[in-house]
Amino acid sequence: MNSTALPDVEGGLFDAHLHIIAPGFPLIPNQGYTPDFFTVDDYLARAKPLGITGGAVVSGSFQGFDQTYLLAALARLGPGFVGVTQLPANTPDDVILDLDSKGVRAVRFNLQRGGSEDVSQLERMALRVHELCGWHVELYVANRHLAGLRALLARLPKVSIDHLGLTAEGFDDLLWLVERGIKVKATGFGRCDFDIAEALRRIDAVNPEALMFGTDLPCTRAPRVFEEADIAVTNQAVQTDGIFRRNAIRWYTSV
Repeated sequence: MNSTALPDVEGGLFDAHLHIIAPGFPLIPNQGYTPDFFTVDDYLARAKPLGITGGAVVSGSFQGFDQTYLLAALARLGPGFVGVTQLPANTPDDVILDLDSKGVRAVRFNLQRGGSEDVSQLERMALRVHELCGWHVELYVANRHLAGLRALLARLPKVSIDHLGLTAEGFDDLLWLVERGIKVKATGFGRCDFDIAEALRRIDAVNPEALMFGTDLPCTRAPRVFEEADIAVTNQAVQTDGIFRRNAIRWYTSV
């Protein structure tokens, strides 16, 4: 795929899911894994040729509750980029408000890898951060585990799910949640065990404002890393630029 095949999106693409892994900041081995570095400069070298002008920097399992790397990354990336952090449930309000003032917009619960607060705190934290500053919660969770979470997630104010939910098993549960306002990140295609284009079409048919495209760079532990062709697959499946910018901008800026 060459650059002429990239979608022409006014304002540029918004990358709804990326990671920055910079030297000099704490890293926690997760399940025996420590990632290679992927700095802001590394990211921009990949992102700029794709027409990406903004995005969401997401805390990984190996970054735990560290905020220093995230704030440094947001300061370097500048306007257009926001943060998704991991926080312990006992984080004081003033800390959350300070993070909000510096561009953080969501709390992540990583049910796949850990490194975040326990899911038992999900409802309390989701309600608290939304009331405090309009944040939402983001879940790294497989669709196969959604059946037991459906009722809880449907009553939370704002929720998104990473990587299309990963599994064909439970995909109908994901669609049930999309019908009720849950957002879905069209990211991590190499992590999923189903046909990506068909999944995108099915989600978009339920709610055309649900999908948000992202690169998942640097795609740590993914069986297949992001390819530029993933953008073409998305563009052909959905046929709207909402997935490339508008849906995510609304999601990360509305309160």
